Amino acid sequence: MRRLPALVAVIALAGTGLVGCAASGSASAAGCTPPPSDSRAAEAVTVSGEVGQKPDVQVRSPFLPDTRSVETVVTGDGERITQPDQLVLLDLTVYNGITGERIVGSRYDGNVANAQPLSGWDQTFPDFSSAMLCATQGSRLVVSMPYDSVGPQAAQGLDIPQGGSAVVVADVERVYLPAANGADQFTAGFGLPTVVRAPGGQPGVTIPDGNAPTSVSVQTLKKGDGPALTADATARLAVLGVSWNDRRQFVTTWGKNPIAAPPSKLPGTLASALEGQTVGSQVLVVIPADQTADDQKLFNAPTDTALVYVFDILGVDG
Repeated sequence: MRRLPALVAVIALAGTGLVGCAASGSASAAGCTPPPSDSRAAEAVTVSGEVGQKPDVQVRSPFLPDTRSVETVVTGDGERITQPDQLVLLDLTVYNGITGERIVGSRYDGNVANAQPLSGWDQTFPDFSSAMLCATQGSRLVVSMPYDSVGPQAAQGLDIPQGGSAVVVADVERVYLPAANGADQFTAGFGLPTVVRAPGGQPGVTIPDGNAPTSVSVQTLKKGDGPALTADATARLAVLGVSWNDRRQFVTTWGKNPIAAPPSKLPGTLASALEGQTVGSQVLVVIPADQTADDQKLFNAPTDTALVYVFDILGVDG
């Protein structure tokens, strides 16, 4: 039997598929514009079955769409995808638009350890992340893709000929927050750093003149209404770390994969600061220079300086 192309093997083996939030509500309320739909696609592709399980799909072939379109078969009521770099767990099944045959699909095992930034899919299907914008957790979508939208590399791996098409059934299994979305909290300065935020929520730190605190300082800058972090539950954390003395960034997960770890696996000072904090919160932590030995090992933090962290709590696995 012919060996599967490398791309197909990756899709079949990975829980998410190809590569290694604002609150839910209507698309207009979320401030995003859904991708275009096409009535011909709705007529050509019939999908049944539960979200999170392998779908039963019938494609009236040959189906050769002129442009990419997205049809929402099931609308979930969970968190909404609003940013391309948002952490998500997707299950995909891909069909050949010419023959109607199933090419490959995910495992549909719900393993959140396989959640990855949505933009990772763009490495295979060009601009696939834009097709998923505005989708909510618990949704099932049908993405109809002409050859140009599939992209030559993916088309070769999926054995889709020039002029062909692909139909992708995408289940949105899990959507994590793109950034802390909790309510702003009143915090007194007391010589601590201040945090500013870009429109997408990415934080920046301004460190004041003067000496750093001599004891651990923790401030909740945004208070989320999600579940509280426990010591041993895997949390998804966006982190920014800056050294006090030279104002240099020594760690960031923004634009990358968030940290996936229970608080108990972090340095003790950070574990104490994060345990009990809620999903959607943003937390400022300042560690004195004489308590950063574990941070130096874990984050390659500089020595002989206090460390400033900003944590956005994006979700909890489970």
